Amino acid sequence: MTSQDQPAVSPPASTSLANRYGGQKRRLSGKAKRAIGIGALAAGIGFMAWVSTSSATGGVTSKDIGFSVTDATQTEVDFQVTRDPGVAVKCAVKALDSKFAIVGWKVVDLPPEEADGTADNGRTISRRVVLQTESLAVSGLVDSCWIPDGSK
Repeated sequence: MTSQDQPAVSPPASTSLANRYGGQKRRLSGKAKRAIGIGALAAGIGFMAWVSTSSATGGVTSKDIGFSVTDATQTEVDFQVTRDPGVAVKCAVKALDSKFAIVGWKVVDLPPEEADGTADNGRTISRRVVLQTESLAVSGLVDSCWIPDGSK
């Protein structure tokens, strides 16, 4: 009998699977698990510190109060801005149509001396802005507010 006449012997299943998919995975050691846990904890503490300090030093926030569409050429937007006392602020106010396209836009200057007399020492001011629109608006809102360069 020659080697060609003998039936082929297949390797054991565990060997062929190991060749095809790789050997068994090693588990993480206790030292590696501890290092990963400490790293994740440090990253979490760092993130919380960043969130708490960035909101405290943000400087300017805005809140949309409401809007009124007068006609197809004019929209009024009411909003509040909170900023540090004595700081000038600029806000971009926009009007949108039913397809969310901008149909009116205006940058409003809010000087530092203006305050509405609230209990927060003049940090919050309220404004009504009239926007000229290209077509009928269905909403009006503050896009963003910022402190201009050299205002502090």
